[in-house]
Amino acid sequence: MTQRRRTTQPRPMAKPQPNPIQLADLPLRPELVGEEPYGAPQLDVPVCLNVNENPYPPSESVRKDMAKAVSNAGKGLNRYPDREATGLREDLARYIGFGVSSDQIWPANGSNEVMTHILQAFGGPGRTLLTFTPTYSMYPEYARNTHTEYVTRPRNASYGLTTDEIVSAIEEVKPDVVLLTTPNNPTGTTIPVAVIDEVCSATDAIIVVDEAYQEFTDTPEDSAIALLPKHGRLIVVRTLSKAFALAGGRLGYAVAAPAVVDALRIVRLPYHLSEVSQVVARVALAHAPEMLARVDELRETRANLEDWLRAHGLDVVSSQSNFVLFGRFADRHAVFRALLDHGVLVREVGPTGYLRVCAGTPRETDAFRAALLDVLPTARRLDPEED
Repeated sequence: MTQRRRTTQPRPMAKPQPNPIQLADLPLRPELVGEEPYGAPQLDVPVCLNVNENPYPPSESVRKDMAKAVSNAGKGLNRYPDREATGLREDLARYIGFGVSSDQIWPANGSNEVMTHILQAFGGPGRTLLTFTPTYSMYPEYARNTHTEYVTRPRNASYGLTTDEIVSAIEEVKPDVVLLTTPNNPTGTTIPVAVIDEVCSATDAIIVVDEAYQEFTDTPEDSAIALLPKHGRLIVVRTLSKAFALAGGRLGYAVAAPAVVDALRIVRLPYHLSEVSQVVARVALAHAPEMLARVDELRETRANLEDWLRAHGLDVVSSQSNFVLFGRFADRHAVFRALLDHGVLVREVGPTGYLRVCAGTPRETDAFRAALLDVLPTARRLDPEED
């Protein structure tokens, strides 16, 4: 008897029916109620100059090496990655210099995760983080997410900080962790290494120096990393997202005493850094001169932008990064929207009246200049005494 083969008919696609529960109905932690997820606008526009990326992607040869490394890693993706990222830490130590060894390096998924590890280890309930505003808008979220009290004091009129200003704030607040950003985001201003040295000598607090944009400064070798042999409670945080043109790779790292790294290892999730992330970062580091080849150009672009903006009557904060803070506009959101209507995305951030733009390619920079020239005639400026 011949059996008839049953044919399987495709099942009709069921219409999704998600549960109608609302965010307000969930038992959120009290400090999360009403909060919005962090994120700069990600819009499909011709010119994106809002998140301080290196506008030049890795070269074709680097991309091929990355693809080969990922393909090779794929043979072992059924296994967990090296949870200590041993090879990557060795490569980072060689890149950093300063006599740093691999046991002084701690990599993670962007400097965001590194900062979270630091506060998980040294912050937490009953402990305080002190930093100085205006500064990076993610810092209060790191503190909130680790139940660390977040306390700020203002930077001075030039958006810099002196030893006396920092130490005075430390004596007043008595923080467990002090976060110093140099170059600072969004102002681009720096804190001299000599000041950091004096601050470290004046306190027992953990001092975290965020050097995410250090490679863009006029003197990138003038780093707080040089102070690590002298100060055991100093942590320097860096990233491959900015100058290294690897924002999509999500790789940041801390440089500190081996004991500090051990503390961060305690709080990290197991196998936190994927094998793909590790091998891509190692390829980038193997091509470090090529990955950083455009940094001098971007530094010059930023300096020229400062001069151009000042020549058109705008207030500009002198920057040592790849971005410029400019204004001051009576309605900065209107200027932001007008630039966006011209296909140029900048960042609405920082002190009252200011916008931030990062250095782009020549085409992108020209487009920004043309758009701003079209917008400026109708953009009212703030008077010096207006806040």
